[in-house]
Amino acid sequence: MKELLSPAGDFTSLIIAINSGADAIYLSGKAFGARKFAHNFTEDELKEAVFTAHLYGVKIYVTANIIIYQEEVETFLKYIDFLYQIGVDALIMQDIGMISLIRKKYPNFTIHASTQVHNHNNEGILLLQELGVTRVVLDREMTLKEINDITVDIEKEVFIHGALCNSYSGCCLFSSMNGKRSGNRGECVQPCRLPYKIMKNNEYLPANGKYLLSTKELNTIFNLKQLLASDIISFKIEGRMKSPAYVGYVTSIYRKFIDNYYHKKEVSLTAQEEDNLKILFNRGFTAGHLFEDNILNISTSNHQGLLIGNVIEVNDKKIKIKLIHDLSQEDGIRFASSGQGMIANKIYNQKMLLIKNATSGEVIYLDNKVKLKIKDLVFKTSSSILEKQIRSMPKKKIPITIQVYSSQDSLFIIFIDDQKNKVEASFKVENAVNRSTTVKEIEEKITKLGNSPFSVNNININIANNIFISMKLLNDKRRELVAKLIEERTKIKRTSITDKIDLNFVRENITEYEISILARTEAQVNAALHSKVDRIYMDEKLYQKYCSYSEAYLRLPRVISTFTYNAPNILATELGAVHKYKKANLISDYYLNVVNNYSIKFLLDNNVKRVTLSPEINYSKLSHLLLNKIELIVYGRIELMITKSCILKETIKRCPCSLEDEYFLVDQNEKKYPIIHDKCLTHIMHYKNINYLDKIEYFKKIGVKSYRLELFDESYEEVIALINRIRNDILR
Repeated sequence: MKELLSPAGDFTSLIIAINSGADAIYLSGKAFGARKFAHNFTEDELKEAVFTAHLYGVKIYVTANIIIYQEEVETFLKYIDFLYQIGVDALIMQDIGMISLIRKKYPNFTIHASTQVHNHNNEGILLLQELGVTRVVLDREMTLKEINDITVDIEKEVFIHGALCNSYSGCCLFSSMNGKRSGNRGECVQPCRLPYKIMKNNEYLPANGKYLLSTKELNTIFNLKQLLASDIISFKIEGRMKSPAYVGYVTSIYRKFIDNYYHKKEVSLTAQEEDNLKILFNRGFTAGHLFEDNILNISTSNHQGLLIGNVIEVNDKKIKIKLIHDLSQEDGIRFASSGQGMIANKIYNQKMLLIKNATSGEVIYLDNKVKLKIKDLVFKTSSSILEKQIRSMPKKKIPITIQVYSSQDSLFIIFIDDQKNKVEASFKVENAVNRSTTVKEIEEKITKLGNSPFSVNNININIANNIFISMKLLNDKRRELVAKLIEERTKIKRTSITDKIDLNFVRENITEYEISILARTEAQVNAALHSKVDRIYMDEKLYQKYCSYSEAYLRLPRVISTFTYNAPNILATELGAVHKYKKANLISDYYLNVVNNYSIKFLLDNNVKRVTLSPEINYSKLSHLLLNKIELIVYGRIELMITKSCILKETIKRCPCSLEDEYFLVDQNEKKYPIIHDKCLTHIMHYKNINYLDKIEYFKKIGVKSYRLELFDESYEEVIALINRIRNDILR
């Protein structure tokens, strides 16, 4: 049976998800989760969440899917220990160093590799499996065919509904490099939802919208049969920052479709259900990369809602609207031209009488609180009736079988639940003097489960004819068995952890230093060769020309489906390459998001010679690290985002891959981000170079061994000058 995995940003969402049919729920504590701005759960709430979910046979996965700084490791481990002890079913993790550490300290703790790990090929997934990961959350950029091509025997999890990232997960530095709030730390400020323009050379290009990076909402309900027929094991709904009503309704819709698929029943989405999905949240829907559908909606970055009518008259006091869908008091609405919204607190009919509900075809009036135009479109963005319906849905009940029988002078009662848990109670009975206790009386008492989480699915009573049973005792034993069954279902089964993990690392003294160059042009390569740097990283095209030089390293692409590359020196941009090219002279690139010693140690153990740190790390945090084994980017143009979406097609209406013009993404502050196209992937570069050249003396003092320049458009002379500056500072 496939797993339906629902989000919970708070306890209300958790309960609604359980009642709506979720098999498992993912959530986060107040720290270390990738949705820092959700409400999230305190430690007491986490305990209660695990208890409640397990009572109803639902699993709890906790997201601990951010990168962890070295100084946070001990605190992080205490948190993980707490999660282990309260019975959390699995951790969802990103940081490769922390995954390796927890596999050693908690060998029985199930770990799922977050989509932030950038899971998209067999080699990378094999490495995770060897590490002890049992499930991978696959990249949202993968097609269903590509997913089916993953042959590693491991659980596959995919997103089926909710918000999408434009960038490959774990590969976006846009928020951190611009806004100092890292998506890899759960702090993304969503720069992809802001307005941008496209510039070709020095001219702005016309576009059909201004939200050029904004994505639609994923919705695979019409494609669910194909997904269910695959070997995907878990179907994940995004939404830890969405409302409880959203969580409940979306979960219930997918629950219905999944159940009907396995019962071989045809089911379709009703018009009302489709409308409700739009009301609860949508930016336009897409089947996503899973089914090679366009994911961009450049016209808006906000919740669109459901079109319910248009403005036919406006004055200073009232708005007159012709409805094509129902509207109720306290519904949220939005006007298309201004994007402004309001709550329909007062709805008037044509006689200017207050009404609670209006239906399709009616003309209504609202109090004018916004500036509008005639013919402005009106959208419903929330439904008071729908939210009340979802919040008042019946509580989930656990089916049990009850067996009652008498033997000699005793009565035996057995409760058996859907998990085969079995609890038993008994007490003495007497021979009847005046009247025997009937089967009906016993059934009425023993099935009186009230507010308990159980409901009777089947009952079998077999008693002697001439016995008297105390109804008080029967009540007491029923309550006792309910308590026992609850205890059995929520029992925490954990082995104690006694292994001591060394949290200290010894650094070697540095006697020699290294300089590396990422080169994008022949002039840059020649300058690096002239200056005798230690390593020159270059793409495949450049590498073919300079591969005979001992300093030449092949820089692999960011996204690799199959590994057909062959070179003695490799700059690995992802985990798959680390696994594939263990026998090469291997340097790991900054895309692996390394910020702690355990990640460094993991890569070193996998034959990586130098580990490039993430540019997200603050240089003030460097002193805790194994600096003799790392490479530090001290200058250059950092890649902010890599996306499968071709944003230029929205403007130039043709494939840009063969074009030689310069294109830029331009923000509201006129900052120009270069756009590079490579094999149908879009790379968005930073608008400026990072520059830590004035910190070389400090880096040398704390023990940094290797320094890198990330070149972009620098000339031969500029490269020479940059190298000379670093070298002089090192030798000083």
